[in-house]
Amino acid sequence: MAHKPIKKAVFPVAGLGTRFLPATKAIPKEMLAIVDRPLIQYAVDEAREAGIEQMIFVTGRGKTAIVEHFDVAFELEQTMEERGKDLAILDSTRATPGDIITVRQQVPLGLGHAIWCARAIVGDDPFAIFLPDELMIGREGSSGCMKQMVDAYDKVGGNLISVLEVPQKTVSSYGVVDPGKEDGSLTEVRGLVEKPPVAEAPSNKIISGRYILQPEVMRVLETQGKGAGGEIQLTDAMARMIGQQPFHAVTFDGARYDCGSKVGFVEATLALALERKDMGDEVRAMARRLLAD
Repeated sequence: MAHKPIKKAVFPVAGLGTRFLPATKAIPKEMLAIVDRPLIQYAVDEAREAGIEQMIFVTGRGKTAIVEHFDVAFELEQTMEERGKDLAILDSTRATPGDIITVRQQVPLGLGHAIWCARAIVGDDPFAIFLPDELMIGREGSSGCMKQMVDAYDKVGGNLISVLEVPQKTVSSYGVVDPGKEDGSLTEVRGLVEKPPVAEAPSNKIISGRYILQPEVMRVLETQGKGAGGEIQLTDAMARMIGQQPFHAVTFDGARYDCGSKVGFVEATLALALERKDMGDEVRAMARRLLAD
């Protein structure tokens, strides 16, 4: 059975980034760079790899730099061209006109509310969701997280979430999947439990920041009451859809870096720098020198 393709993605990027102040006072947290690419660029590149064409940014005040990053920088490009610089370094920042769309989340009412703000653009199409704070890097030789999810979606359709397996003792910090039948990297989802006590956690599969959802979730969010933290929670809306539509988890073959925390941000920077052919050896030597001091 053919499933309607995933061509749209929603990026909730309205957060204030207070954990990174003062760096984020004037710069969106999604524009903070891991080595030489901002977080939002990694997410958009992952979306493009998965065949997604339309990027929907749910923004707030002070977030215009995100859109400008994917715009034409005329003066910069003209100056680089005059100086004989290679413009290919900017290729990933270029977007087809009309494929970058922004909507405003005027009030911070949670992730579910942010997704609902994109309802008019999503329309009746299935769509992906990317949380740029969570940097997902596929293992060498494997595709990115969303490409793995789209491949699974083509087989089973419905709704999918990305999950990772973590040590059981840490599950109380995450949303956890209540698993059903497993088939390779695919797991049937029977329920979702937010931050359960370790002894009561139904599995060690935690929800990570990638989703593929059917448009019906917008109708669910329309009437969704406030949940944890007094916010409209996407997890609550997804839980209401279990049993109504196919719902699966895809265990990601790769690494996740929590770039919403300072330690996770540093870890991601170090890990990706070590993998770079143009700097990996120097960074490794630097780390050894610092550790020896």
